[in-house]
Amino acid sequence: MVTLPLVAALLSGCGSKADNDTFDLSLTPSAAGPSARNRQILVPEPTAVKMLDSDQVVVRVSSSEVQYLANSRWGDRLPRLVQSKLVEAFENSGRLGGVGKPGQGLAIDYQIVTDIRNFEVTTAGTRVANVEISAKLLNDRNGTVKAQSVFKATVPVAGTENRRFIEALDKAFAKVGGEIVDWALKSM
Repeated sequence: MVTLPLVAALLSGCGSKADNDTFDLSLTPSAAGPSARNRQILVPEPTAVKMLDSDQVVVRVSSSEVQYLANSRWGDRLPRLVQSKLVEAFENSGRLGGVGKPGQGLAIDYQIVTDIRNFEVTTAGTRVANVEISAKLLNDRNGTVKAQSVFKATVPVAGTENRRFIEALDKAFAKVGGEIVDWALKSM
C-alpha cells in the first residue's frame, strides 16, 4: 500500500518547528487630521530597493554592509506589510469615505504613493532602529502631486534579542505611519 508511507511522511513534517520567528508591524493612527469623508484614497504597494523588498529584517553593521537578522522574518514582504498597515491605519482613523488597494474598484480621489528608503537596525555604535518613508499625495483626477514629504523616526533598541530589534522597528514605523496618515488627511 503506497498511501500509508506517504501519509506518514506528510504527518512527520506537521510537528516540525519553523526555522524563523515571524514578526508583524502595528500602527494605530492618532487621527489628529481633519475628516475627509467625501474622499476615497488608494494606497499602492510602496517601492523599495531590493534589500528591503523581502521578508528579511535588515541589520546595518557598517555604512556599507548589511546583514539579515538571524532566525527572523517579516510575515510578508516588507512593502506589502507596510501597504497593509497604512490601509488599516487610514480605515481605522474613520476620517475617509473609502480606502483601498489597487484592484479593489474604488473611484479614487487621491493616491498615497510611498517609497521605503530605510527600514533597518543600525548596530555600528548605539543600536537604533531607523525608518524613513517618502510619501506623495497624488491627485488621481489630474495626476498632479498635491503634497510630498519625507517621514523619519529613530528608536533605540533596548536589548540584544531579536524581539528587541523588532520592537524598536515597530515603534519607529508606528511613528512614521501615524505621521503619514495625519499629514495626508491635513493635505487633502
